[in-house]
Amino acid sequence: MKMFKWYWDFLKKYKFKMALGLMLTLLVSLMQLINPYIEGTIIDRVLIKGEVGVLIPLLSIIIGVTVFRCIVKFGYQMMYEHISQDLIFKMREEIYCHLQNQDFNFFDTTRTGDIMARLTGDIDAVRHFTAWVIYNVFDNFLTFTFAVVMIFFVNAKMARILLAITPIIAVVAYKMTNTVRPSFFAIREQFSKLNSVVQENISGNRVVKAFAKEEYEIEKFSRQNELFKEKNLDSSRIWEKYLPVLEFFASMLSIVLIIVGGIMVIRKNLTLGELVIINGYIWALNNPLRMAGWLINDIQRFFASIDRLINLVNEEPKIKNPKHPIQKEKVRGFVEFENVSFCYRDIPVLKNISFEVHPGQTVAIVGPTGSGKSTLINLICRFYDCNSGKIRIDNVDIKDMDKKELRDNIAASMQDIFLFSDTIEGNISYGNPNASMKQVQWAAQVADAHEFIESFPEGYDTIIGERGVGLSGGQKQRIALARALLKNPSILILDDTTSSVDIETEYKIHKTLKPFCENKTTFIIAHRISSVKNADLILVLNHGKIVERGTHGELLQKRGYYYDVFKNQMGDFDVSAVGEVC
Repeated sequence: MKMFKWYWDFLKKYKFKMALGLMLTLLVSLMQLINPYIEGTIIDRVLIKGEVGVLIPLLSIIIGVTVFRCIVKFGYQMMYEHISQDLIFKMREEIYCHLQNQDFNFFDTTRTGDIMARLTGDIDAVRHFTAWVIYNVFDNFLTFTFAVVMIFFVNAKMARILLAITPIIAVVAYKMTNTVRPSFFAIREQFSKLNSVVQENISGNRVVKAFAKEEYEIEKFSRQNELFKEKNLDSSRIWEKYLPVLEFFASMLSIVLIIVGGIMVIRKNLTLGELVIINGYIWALNNPLRMAGWLINDIQRFFASIDRLINLVNEEPKIKNPKHPIQKEKVRGFVEFENVSFCYRDIPVLKNISFEVHPGQTVAIVGPTGSGKSTLINLICRFYDCNSGKIRIDNVDIKDMDKKELRDNIAASMQDIFLFSDTIEGNISYGNPNASMKQVQWAAQVADAHEFIESFPEGYDTIIGERGVGLSGGQKQRIALARALLKNPSILILDDTTSSVDIETEYKIHKTLKPFCENKTTFIIAHRISSVKNADLILVLNHGKIVERGTHGELLQKRGYYYDVFKNQMGDFDVSAVGEVC
């Protein structure tokens, strides 16, 4: 029932068009009964009784009814197609908007291929149901019902004999419905898995080729493809079991009519014209019964698809906006962590993190891989919620702030760089689409990207491949940095932003960043001491805890983890001129 309610929420906008379409379907179903009756009349009156004068009018009626019926049928079929396209347009749009509201938790646990399968194959199953199945179910039901009435009108005895077979068909159809439904659910799930394998392979094609794993990927795809084939064959075996039975009993109607009807004509209990009329209506009994199996398949496919779509829509984001958010259109940048702890899938990542950062200060976060550096930054943006403790910006708990306003005040150049398949200008101006070309170029210059961008034949209009394919790691990092700078945020996050550039380029970037960062709260995550040594506060994370904190000089005096990293990178001498940070 929940499935139909969700579906009806989209369909009800077109309820008057649907009603008109069903009325036209009713009209066509009634018109289908006219020609067989006239054909029988021609047999009795023209061929047997010799009333030649009525032949032309009766033939004219047959031709007129056929032409008019075809026009009306084409009209309502086009109407249903338009309704279905409008409906899935709205459905796709709503699901896509729902996906935009999902948080990192959802995308961490949901395969991209599964989402794509739902937005393509499952949506198309809904379109097919709306455009074709609905009116066909109605049409076949009406056609069968009207045919039974007309056969009773012509000869009640023959009608009762023919109808004696239909309960058997109904039982077979019911059993098929219950058997085939789980099969379609299994097909849709396996299609999602197959889609995921293809999506991952295409996205990671460079890794595949770098490790010469083409054969392995083909084998992996073949396994999923084989399973998908088996699921479809399982469904086909159900059809093989039930559809021939439906076909057999549907065909029995014609055999019964020929045998019993012939005997009745010989005994004068039925005229030849009446036999022709009933024979003309046999298709109206046969066709719906034959179509029953295919319509059941399509209905069950619709149920499987709509169920998967509803499960996607019902997936609620864990990070929700407060009902009455505190308005903060522009923050100053005071950031405070108070005893913050965070677990990811029940695994402790951060433990009792506390520190304060004042507007205009720069905080560097260093530590070994997996110590929780990027996670800490993700909590500031509220990509995840901490399990305990509080995070405040300008003395307001970020859980009490509007998510969009919070993130509008933060710009991040993340460790996992993503560039869109767009122009370089489009990628840089992504966070500030109204920026002028002059502003875009300024951001690129600060990020030391302007020079290499200008070296491309198309300059800033150069289309870069998906995820920045075609650019080096350092070039992608600098474009991502320019994108963050152009947003002009109150809080700037640089997560391993210069790890792929050489020392000289890093020095130039830090030097140009210094005046930009003077009035902003800046977080820097880096492994190079040269990137963090001039920060106002350096936090050293290890196993999710702050094990050291202080300035560069203070941490060197403690001779702990930071000192060891410094010694490994710089040796025994102080290189104070290596670079400057914000």
